[in-house]
Amino acid sequence: MQVLVRDNNVEQALRVLKKKMQREGVFREMKRASFYEKPSERAAREKSEAIRRARKLARKQAIREGLIAAPIKKPNDRRRTRPLPSVTPTGPKQP
Repeated sequence: MQVLVRDNNVEQALRVLKKKMQREGVFREMKRASFYEKPSERAAREKSEAIRRARKLARKQAIREGLIAAPIKKPNDRRRTRPLPSVTPTGPKQP
């Protein structure tokens, strides 16, 4: 996994790295591997994960085929927006 650091902004690069790791499931895997898991529990977990993946795939396929309606996407209002700089007309300076 690779993250570029721009303008020595390490904090932003760390946030990006954490987000990528979260998406890849690294934290979930670390938490799961931190304690012993019985083989029967492991088999049950893997089976439930496979069922979840299959349901998700079937749901996406049904949405693509138009059998069920796609979920309504919510607008992402949590993003911070930077205020636009005010534009003032620049002309010849008057003494």
